[in-house]
Amino acid sequence: MRVKPSYVSTGILLIGAVYCLFPVFWVVMAASKNSSELFSTFTLMPSTHLWDNIIELTQYRGGLYWRWVLNTALYAGIGALASTWISAISGYVLAKFEFPGKKAVFSVLLMGVLVPGVILAIPQYFLFASVGMTNTFWSVLLPQIISPYGIYLARIYAAASVPTDVIEAARTEGAGELRIFNRIALPMMAPGLVTIFLFQFVAVWNNFMLPYIMLGNDALYPVTVGLSGLLNQGATAPAMYTLVITGALLSIIPLVILFLVLQRYWKVDLAAGAVK
Repeated sequence: MRVKPSYVSTGILLIGAVYCLFPVFWVVMAASKNSSELFSTFTLMPSTHLWDNIIELTQYRGGLYWRWVLNTALYAGIGALASTWISAISGYVLAKFEFPGKKAVFSVLLMGVLVPGVILAIPQYFLFASVGMTNTFWSVLLPQIISPYGIYLARIYAAASVPTDVIEAARTEGAGELRIFNRIALPMMAPGLVTIFLFQFVAVWNNFMLPYIMLGNDALYPVTVGLSGLLNQGATAPAMYTLVITGALLSIIPLVILFLVLQRYWKVDLAAGAVK
């Protein structure tokens, strides 16, 4: 049967798309203007100064902006990879093993999902300050490795995508538990892990409060904290506003590229026929 299109649903989706993409469009238009045009021309009118703004941003304090981008890539890349692996093995254990206190552990995990990360920033600062690790790379990286939401997603996905019969067959063949996880369960969980990686990468990339509290050296700043400092300087030097907008535009590009590259790994029925 031919499915009739839902004009109401399509209209709602279009409105949602415009709502989400309009700020990006505004940033693109604003980044193409110089400091005088930014406040004197129509908001959505493009200009021709984008490349000049990129050069000026690159020259700011000897390329400090690109140092911020590199820091952010390290925080987000290493943090997301480590968090994804920990989430995968934790979710797999919660889904496929029985042990005393399993329900209690899962309940605590759900409570962790409900706690906003910003609430934990201050306690985490005091913990790292007590061991002298504030204002270091590790003070930003380590707190973001454990993701309760990532573990929760991995547990749900492992329960649905990794057949218990396959695990039992591997055990019968003499495979160890770690080998079963790395060689059998992990590939089956790959589509879900890609989602967890993207969520965690974007969360770390956009994180502001934790590095803002932990770091005092601008050479360690991620791009969010660095651009916030430039924005504060804009009150006395309006030319900084164009650098902030241009930096915000450039910081979006890696996320777009990452999404386009990883979306092809969202495969359906990866484990189809595995039990047979």
